Amino acid sequence: MGYVDLNVINHPRTELLHKQPYQICSRTIMDTSDPDISFDSEGVCNYVRQYEYWEQNQKVTGQKAELFLESMVDRLRKAGRGKDYDCIMGLSGGVDSSYMSYFVTKKLGLRALVVHVDTGWNSELAVMNIQNIVQRLNLDLHTLVIDWEEMRDLQLAYLRSGIANLDVPQDHCFLASLYTEAKKYGIKYIMNGGNMATESILPQSWGYNASDSWNLRDIHKKFGRKPLRNYPVVGFWEYKLLLPYIEKMETIRPLEYIEYNKKAVKDFLIKELGWRDYGGKHYESVFTKFFQSYYLPTRFGFDKRKAHLSSLIVSGQLSREEAVEQLKEPLYDSDQLIEDKLYFTKKLGISLHEFESIMNQKIVKFSEFKNQVEMEKRIKKALRFLINPRR
Repeated sequence: MGYVDLNVINHPRTELLHKQPYQICSRTIMDTSDPDISFDSEGVCNYVRQYEYWEQNQKVTGQKAELFLESMVDRLRKAGRGKDYDCIMGLSGGVDSSYMSYFVTKKLGLRALVVHVDTGWNSELAVMNIQNIVQRLNLDLHTLVIDWEEMRDLQLAYLRSGIANLDVPQDHCFLASLYTEAKKYGIKYIMNGGNMATESILPQSWGYNASDSWNLRDIHKKFGRKPLRNYPVVGFWEYKLLLPYIEKMETIRPLEYIEYNKKAVKDFLIKELGWRDYGGKHYESVFTKFFQSYYLPTRFGFDKRKAHLSSLIVSGQLSREEAVEQLKEPLYDSDQLIEDKLYFTKKLGISLHEFESIMNQKIVKFSEFKNQVEMEKRIKKALRFLINPRR
């Protein structure tokens, strides 16, 4: 078997969360801390096979990728005639959104409205990185500040709910805010920094879809204390039908059509845009850093580094041996953890005692709250029938 993650085997909730005997993928470092993982006869996990299928059947490279980007640029420029912008994109200060800002505006030559959503958790380094990128690329930046009291109340509701994905309140308002600004300026195209090269693996069991407004509202109804009057929400019918089919809004992932290498991109950002590394994926947010590096592994036994590093393994950017060595490194410096825990609890307005009490309470699945899973299945089935009624 080779490397074994004792943090999973010895986790106090192992029997509750991890439904099968411990096993680790022979090609990546994904293991049975993901309850839904499966392995073939060679010990290779389903995520590797899914990536291989995508690479063989769906990945667009070479001349086809160039032609796609040329056609896409032409289409967006035509749609943007008479308007201030061709497209819109979010900028968190992280690697993907920072490089996408450069690629879309300088390499593709598109006029992009850049939006940063401030949820109250930006690190000082994130603020500096965003300022550097905007100034050096001469971008139009709109910063949208979320009502802090509502954000705090919603994040506390998620913390008290017992589900895994505490980052939904931030992720959902990022999405909703982009749509709001896009509609305001008549923009039809949303640029998304998502890419298979660095994030093909992310177990659904580790965090439910942040776009589910039914789930969000039900959790807030049961555990929140303050009405969400200003917090931006994108509703189910708006997100699934109105925006894509009536408003004709389209999300594009431009980084899928280039050779996207994480190390090379970081080196470029540091050299050309004055960007500085945070030391971890999504660590530009103090909340997300604490959530990923302490809350998830401590309470659930989920270490997101496994997914992040395994994504780099399957795309050929990292060896399994290098990933194992990185995984052996502690998630937190002990002194920094004390400091961040105090900051986290103080900012949310709870005591350390209450936080530790919450950490020891029952954990639940997102499905114990109202959600859109079954409705989405029905809509997909209906759309397939409308497209091809004979099938």
